[in-house]
Amino acid sequence: MRALTKWLSSTNISKLYINGEWIDSVKNETMPVINPATNETIAKVGVARKEDVEKAIVAARNAFDNGDWKTFTAFQRSELLQKTAKKIEENVEELAKLETLNNGKTLHEARGDMEAAADTFRYYASIIMAPMGETLQVEEPLISKVVREPIGVCGQIIPWNYPLLMAAWKLAPAIAAGNTCVLKPSELTPLTAIRLFEMIEEIGFPSGVVNLINGTGVDTGQPLVESHLVDKIAFTGGTETGKRIMQNSVCNLKRVSLELGGKSPNIVFADADYETALDHASFAIFNNSGQVCSAGSRLLVEKSIYKNFVKDLVKVTEKIRVGSGFDEETQMGPLISKNHLEKVRSYIELGKKEATLVCGGNKVTNDKLSNGNFIEPTIFMDVDPKATIAQEEIFGPVLSVIPFESEEEALQIANDSPYGLAAGIFTNDVAKAERMSRKLRVGVTWINTYEQNLIEGPWGGYKASGIGRELGTYGLDEYTEVKQMINTLNVAPTGWFSN
Repeated sequence: MRALTKWLSSTNISKLYINGEWIDSVKNETMPVINPATNETIAKVGVARKEDVEKAIVAARNAFDNGDWKTFTAFQRSELLQKTAKKIEENVEELAKLETLNNGKTLHEARGDMEAAADTFRYYASIIMAPMGETLQVEEPLISKVVREPIGVCGQIIPWNYPLLMAAWKLAPAIAAGNTCVLKPSELTPLTAIRLFEMIEEIGFPSGVVNLINGTGVDTGQPLVESHLVDKIAFTGGTETGKRIMQNSVCNLKRVSLELGGKSPNIVFADADYETALDHASFAIFNNSGQVCSAGSRLLVEKSIYKNFVKDLVKVTEKIRVGSGFDEETQMGPLISKNHLEKVRSYIELGKKEATLVCGGNKVTNDKLSNGNFIEPTIFMDVDPKATIAQEEIFGPVLSVIPFESEEEALQIANDSPYGLAAGIFTNDVAKAERMSRKLRVGVTWINTYEQNLIEGPWGGYKASGIGRELGTYGLDEYTEVKQMINTLNVAPTGWFSN
């Protein structure tokens, strides 16, 4: 921790990374970064306003249009991504501690995030080397090829719940495809992104290819979204913010991909493996303190096992150890901020009027944790599917348990949501699992497991959960334009107007 404390007072913390250099913002402003476990200020980072954002965009524009970057082969881009993955792996423990200090999540979770971030860079380093494009079977003498090209300058806005991992999800495919990037982390959790860009500088990325701007959504994010020089915006965050980004991006019809909110159903049938379903029901909502867009926040349980399942789930939940992420015994850390804590508590108070509180619901106030944003894991049972706590995304450790009697009723309740990100299905009936999976209006379904997110497969949702996909080859496609090239083997006049 001593080395971490020293780094937090280093000069790069208060600067922006633009055009290959760490520079002060135009107004030389800073903002505090808070440890959610104590609500103490741990660092002060630079704040980018419109002038700074425009500098970063121009740097990215010049690097894409006029720099050496456009001559980099897929192999050269792959090498940069491989080096980035290696740097992250060499510094997993440092990065994990920094993430825990800034975000509050447990060290165990943070270490897993760092490893997944490295894997993401390495995955895109690999697939960019695969053959791309196609040749169409057309009538001679014509030849038709389809090629993929980079979009251009990509503005990327990431959330606070998985800070470094979300940076990897955005940067890796964009760089692999040959784009240039301007990355804006959440103002709440910028620290691991700053450290990542220090590594990028050490690796020797060409100037302007990747740029880092810190600040708020209004001061920093909005100018990025509205700029005519930006070709694509990729955003992960809340649905309402996503809608505003979509509206503000029409200025130059820029490409937009949005990974937004969720209210994911986790469906447990009576024929499921009971202990497996119980374990995953707890993990699905309390992992990362429930601050997960795909959290299984609506638990649908078949009536014949409903009461016993809720009783056993309460027993499991009451044993969850809430505390500092640096304590190896901790299983659930704090919420991200005081404001978010109050938002979650307001939903709990509303839930007490709508359903039956059977577990948790209180702010943790013991001496060691009283200054932090800690709340007990919370369960409501007998929740009406139309209740506010069953329809709106709380983004915290608050579970709504809903009974159902039939497959058809479970499906109806599950799909009755403005969101459509993910769903879990627990059953030993393979045919039932397949039927449910096909009929659920979501982008990802898990069968007899939950939150198994694969780099190799597409990630994204239906309805208000977003537009486009991340990860896999689908995530790479989001950062490319498709061009058809038509040639002829018969170079001759058409003779169209000769008669």
